[in-house]
Amino acid sequence: MDTQPVNLTEALATFDDVYSPRVVARMNDYDVRIAHAAGDHVWHVHDDTDEFFLVLDGRFRIALRAADGSERTVELGRGDTFVVPKGTEHKPSAPDGASILMFEPTGTLSTGDRHEGEIPDHVDSTTGHDLR
Repeated sequence: MDTQPVNLTEALATFDDVYSPRVVARMNDYDVRIAHAAGDHVWHVHDDTDEFFLVLDGRFRIALRAADGSERTVELGRGDTFVVPKGTEHKPSAPDGASILMFEPTGTLSTGDRHEGEIPDHVDSTTGHDLR
């Protein structure tokens, strides 16, 4: 990982793929990832880690499913943050497109420890790609 500053706007302009995070920095055992979001992700869960989201641009939704099966959706706009607690099933979406920043432990799979159904073609099941 480079020890130079990273401009997030410039970094986001280097790729167009959606739900295909790029690692822009590493801190301790965590990746700082950016991604474009459009349409629906997949219902998934991270059993052992929380997931931090910061919306850089656009509107971003996170549907959350409680243990009893009830669902609610959190709506986030530019500058909003939200943490999905570990063990919580969730499904990100961005109907009109968005750009996001995430903090996750290095090696965390973008589709979680388990997911519901088939992974759509536009969702990259990855631990993150190097920016460069």
